[in-house]
Order: sequence, then structure tokens, then C-alpha cells
Amino acid sequence: MRGALAVLERALGRVVGAAMALAAAGVLASLALIAWAVVMRYVLGRPPVWTDDVVGFLLVGIVLLAAAQSLRRGEHIGVDILVGKLGPRGAAWAQAWSSLSVAAVSLILIVNGWQTAMFSRKLGVLTEGRVEIPVFWLQLLLPLGGLMMLLVSLEALARLAAGAPPLAKPVHREEIE
Repeated sequence: MRGALAVLERALGRVVGAAMALAAAGVLASLALIAWAVVMRYVLGRPPVWTDDVVGFLLVGIVLLAAAQSLRRGEHIGVDILVGKLGPRGAAWAQAWSSLSVAAVSLILIVNGWQTAMFSRKLGVLTEGRVEIPVFWLQLLLPLGGLMMLLVSLEALARLAAGAPPLAKPVHREEIE
């Protein structure tokens, strides 16, 4: 079981790492677009009208592509004060509950995101604003992000079942100070 877990860990690490790299590229692209728009507006007096739309689209991608890696690293919001007071068995149950909750939400994102994207595609819905692109391209990020979150939550459950420690332990406030 540990060998299969190691293979899963490496494969999933590559997938969510690649998604995180795309999210980081989105952050850099957003920064560059905003800086360019500021220069165009205040230096050259010719503001581009489409940059706000594009940066908004990028933000959707950044969030949905980075969420799985954040979860995997233990960087999502949690109730550490409660879990920190539990013993090892209680902490394992809390981790299992957390992973199952993430899996349930991920399934909702996958199913509803896919159905919504296909419905928008069928109707030919375009984004509003200066940049009109098919909405379903953005909506496909919902099932993609949900799938990666589901895989990360299943990995966490597999680690628990195998008795392996979590990949990342949550950082407690006392450790920071």
C-alpha cells in the first residue's frame, strides 16, 4: 500500500504542481496587465478598456487552479484551535471528516460545473463586458478545480488509511510568533 501511495503522491504532486505553475503565471500576467493599464491610462492617456475583464478571467483561473495545491500543503482555512486539542485518534477523525467534506464539495463542483458549462456552451452564452468569449471556457475551470481537489482529498484519505502522516501539518499561531 505504501508503494502505491508513493506513486499517487508523485503523480498528484506533478498535476497540482503544474496547475499551481499556471496559477502563478496567471498572477504574473495579471500584474503585468494591471501595470500596463496604469501606464497607458496615466502616462499616455489612452486607457485600455479590456484589461479589467481579462484580469477578472485570470483571477477565476488562479483561484481554481491553486486551490488543490493549497489544500495539499495544509494552507486552507481550518479550525486549528480545536484540532490542536485533540489526541492523535481525534485528529485522524477530524482529518477524515475534513477530507470527506472536501470530497463532497468537489463532487458538487465537478458535476454542477460540468453541467453548467455544457448548458452555457449549448446556448452560446458569451461573457459580458468589452471582451466577449464563450462563458463555458471559464466555467470548465469549476470541474477541473473540483477534480484536483477531489484527488487531493482522496490522497489524504488514502494516507490516513495507510497510517501515513499527512503531507503537511497545519501551522499553528504559536509556531509563527
